[in-house]
Amino acid sequence: MKKKGIIFLLVTLIILGVLIAFTVNTPGIVNPEDYEPAVYSTIFSLLPPVIAIVLALITKEVYSSLFVGIVSGALLYANGNLELMLNTMMFNEEGGMVYKLADSWNVGILIFLVILGILVALMNKVGGSAAFGIWASEHIKTRMGTQIATVLLGVLIFVDDYFNCLTVGSVMRPVTDRRNISRAKLAYLIDATAAPVCIIAPVSSWAAAVTSSVPDDSGINGFSMFLKTIPYNFYALTTLLMMLTMIVMKFEYGPMKTHEKNAFEKGDLFTTEARPYGNADQEMKTPYGKVIDLVFPVIVLIACCIMGMVYTGGFFSGESFVTAFADADASVGLVIGSLITLIITFCFYMVRGVLTFKEFTECIPEGFKAMVAPILILTMAWTLSGMTGLLGAKFYVHDLVAASATGVQMFLPAIIFVVAVFLAFSTGTSWGTFAILIPIVCNVFEGADTYEMLVISISACLAGAVCGDHCSPISDTTIMASAGAHSDHVNHVSTQLPYALTAAAVSTVGYLLAGILGYKYEGSIALVSLPITLVLLVVTILVIKSVAGHNVESSAAKE
Repeated sequence: MKKKGIIFLLVTLIILGVLIAFTVNTPGIVNPEDYEPAVYSTIFSLLPPVIAIVLALITKEVYSSLFVGIVSGALLYANGNLELMLNTMMFNEEGGMVYKLADSWNVGILIFLVILGILVALMNKVGGSAAFGIWASEHIKTRMGTQIATVLLGVLIFVDDYFNCLTVGSVMRPVTDRRNISRAKLAYLIDATAAPVCIIAPVSSWAAAVTSSVPDDSGINGFSMFLKTIPYNFYALTTLLMMLTMIVMKFEYGPMKTHEKNAFEKGDLFTTEARPYGNADQEMKTPYGKVIDLVFPVIVLIACCIMGMVYTGGFFSGESFVTAFADADASVGLVIGSLITLIITFCFYMVRGVLTFKEFTECIPEGFKAMVAPILILTMAWTLSGMTGLLGAKFYVHDLVAASATGVQMFLPAIIFVVAVFLAFSTGTSWGTFAILIPIVCNVFEGADTYEMLVISISACLAGAVCGDHCSPISDTTIMASAGAHSDHVNHVSTQLPYALTAAAVSTVGYLLAGILGYKYEGSIALVSLPITLVLLVVTILVIKSVAGHNVESSAAKE
């Protein structure tokens, strides 16, 4: 506590210093249309998320860290004007918390979260989760098998990352708990099969977002371009390979090793004292609970959410399935699908005689309470991202990439990857990252002799956006993974970060190789660059294993 107090005191002094430094430029009454902060489109525009991320990793406390980041951003925007700072934090139309909560897309995600929480509470109430946990324990005998089953389920649910995180967590959490797999490891497995899978799945909300990010006047078919980027998406592919390799090798390193060791040897699934979801994990064992009570709602949820998404894209108005997915509104589709699932599940349980109407109504506040933590974190993360936008971070990155393009085209894919990682890590948004960078890349390679370099560079942009999103504590997907696993958010971030950085380092080398080959030779060079990158990843893991020491399970024979 003393250490945390000192850290926050230092942060307070820094903020006061910023306030004093900028008070001399106090703008008084400003016109939002022509007002521009002193640090607009400079490197300082990325300072607020950096402050929040560093504080979260040091103090292990996410709420106050995000709040300090928001205050820092508002102070920088207001040039020290306290009145303008408070109005910016709460009521600015581009980044204020009230307007972020009034945004229909954001509200839809929050409603989807609450409905999923209610569904999980219902499945626990009737004993479906407990019954599935017992069935899975009888059929999946090992920790390795349990982890592989989690990965396979995550890969199968490729439609949307939010949907992936919460569904996989709800289904597999009882199973991983019984096999003493730490919540941090479960969160990593969920997170590593969310965005990395969606970014290489042609039928997903992410494919739609990438397609819409390609400029209309570029002469490029967005969906066709997305398909061509898949074999060059080194980060997504190395992340999936790394996850499977480490599961098979029964190997962990970094903070994850401590979490897994405590879970395996002591049955401590959390390692730290933080229990953000309270009693939401308690399984209700009833004599009426069956496996079907969990499987049926999950299958209905998948089908209804897919139908809800293509409905918003015009599928039932004559559009093709692929076109409907490309034009889908994920937020609206997920709300429609989850709400229909909730109604069907209620009717199913009533017909089976395992649930009364009173028990159903009791699950509604229980589900809401279980999602309070991710709702708070998401709200503050959106606001922090809004502060970064108000400071012109995207224009700073635009100028940075454009300046780097001159005379270094063969190294441009690696440069774009690193810039995308930093931008997504700082802002917590992968969609926003490739929406900013893809038009820049298209402009850089306009009229270029080789189309392949354009494909590689856009792939680097997508991979970097996913990597930064995967690493960032303020990323909505990372927050959802913590919610799905019922893991402490900071524990998830700190244990996942070494793994994500390893895959990122290998991917950077892959893009250096692909850029050099693509610059010198015509045609697809994925058949060369991808295998080399994957082999390099395996070699890197073997080197880390030789340095890190024994496996988590090497000292015991519980399996």
